[in-house]
Amino acid sequence: MNIEELAYHRTFLGDLTLRRRVEPFLQNEEVFEVKLGDEYLMSSLFTDGEKQLSYLGLAELEGALDVVIGGLGLGYTAAAALENKNVRSLLVIDLFQEVIDWHRSKLVPLGSVLSEDNRCELRQGDFFKLAQTGFDIHDQARKFDAVLLDIDHSPEHFLDEKNKSFYRADGLISVKNQIKEGGVFALWSNDPFDEKFTKHLESIFGAATAHNIEFANFYTNSLSVNSVYVAKTL
Repeated sequence: MNIEELAYHRTFLGDLTLRRRVEPFLQNEEVFEVKLGDEYLMSSLFTDGEKQLSYLGLAELEGALDVVIGGLGLGYTAAAALENKNVRSLLVIDLFQEVIDWHRSKLVPLGSVLSEDNRCELRQGDFFKLAQTGFDIHDQARKFDAVLLDIDHSPEHFLDEKNKSFYRADGLISVKNQIKEGGVFALWSNDPFDEKFTKHLESIFGAATAHNIEFANFYTNSLSVNSVYVAKTL
């Protein structure tokens, strides 16, 4: 298999790489992949869950929307959010400046989409720390209509063990305090939804639903499942 390494960076969480290859089983379709150490963070082959995070998270919101996304990756969640014409501003926070630079230098397919839309700001930062202090460092009292999160693999499988506390009550309450009344917190997970975590979100935000996202996986010749949780402040 011919794999081209487009970018390589050493980080405190491991080696971050951006790769491009062709997939012979899909008529040599071009595939982009992001790895952190030995873990695959994202592939352009499987993006249904990332897109649905935006579609489901913003579906019931009306009027001009100010949105935060935690985690940039290959940009599919952000691009899906920008499809919504009600989105007035989109702040995308990523831990690694290198990932932001991939988009600004057009190394990834959606780089132009995000970099050239004046509603979208790509900003380096630690989403989990900003959840405690304010996502907008220039206006820590600012509130948002929606906060969409796609960083960890699931609420129980973390890229960094320090992220674990975010999913407890105190961490989620800090996010809720940055969301307008009637606004949304939505979360992507690599696993099918967990009813216990859905009820946990409901206890904090007031209302919560969970959605399994099925998509064809030609590697396994079957359907794979991600999930999206959507919590609404009441």
